[in-house]
Amino acid sequence: MVFDVLEEVQRKPRPFERSTVRDLWTDPYVAERMLEAHLDPDLDAASHRHAFIDASVAWAWTRFGLTPGSAVLDAGCGPGLHAVRYAERGARVTGVDLSERSIAYARRVAGERGLAIDYVVGDYLAFDTDVRFDLVLLIMRDYGVLAPERRRALLGRFATLLAPGGRVLFDVDSLAAFEKREERTAYALEPAGGFWSPERVHTFHATFRYDAERLFLDAYTVVERQRVRTLLNWCQHFSPASLAAELEACGLEVDEVLGDVSGAPYDASADAFAVVARRLSP
Repeated sequence: MVFDVLEEVQRKPRPFERSTVRDLWTDPYVAERMLEAHLDPDLDAASHRHAFIDASVAWAWTRFGLTPGSAVLDAGCGPGLHAVRYAERGARVTGVDLSERSIAYARRVAGERGLAIDYVVGDYLAFDTDVRFDLVLLIMRDYGVLAPERRRALLGRFATLLAPGGRVLFDVDSLAAFEKREERTAYALEPAGGFWSPERVHTFHATFRYDAERLFLDAYTVVERQRVRTLLNWCQHFSPASLAAELEACGLEVDEVLGDVSGAPYDASADAFAVVARRLSP
């Protein structure tokens, strides 16, 4: 068994061979750890630092000409850190996320603050509504974890959900970040109550590089007493040109390239960048 586990740790999957996103966000124990990371105001991991979120919402409210009553969709909303800030300014907000735990927290906060936010537990690729949105958000580089066909499906859905004049705001990992990363394998003995399990576990973290695709994979093999599981975190990297090509193939076009979702200027040497997208002009 040990040999088989070690062999699997070193096996390099085909690009986007499979997805474990749902496993990461729906495992009750891991989902609680992810929620803790979201809610840490100084941690730039599951969510941006809360001060950055404040700046992002303030900038976007002005940049997109939002007013009380504007419709905002937060795709992958987590515990509602962006959603609640838009709602407090008077926007009609819809938040969609896979994590029941995060949505439960978000609903509780909205109720405590008297905010009528429509939170939906589910996959934003399958989300549909009659509402048409003035702003669609996909924050924290979620776009790059999706396989190409799922990215196409998502962009097509966003194009459909936009109101006339509406915009999509999202961020991605850059080619500069890709060039900085290397393949590696690390092992750790995680004590009981760590990130992956309430029990003590052995973890292997293998990073695989795919040069032709400009893609990285972080594969986490978690060896518990009763089971072995592997969770995959794919990370597609983009240039503004490659991202623009994907958008145009799905009925959208780049309106503006930015350094981040708070409106910073674009920097080609930075690890990430953001884009504002709109429907293709007729």
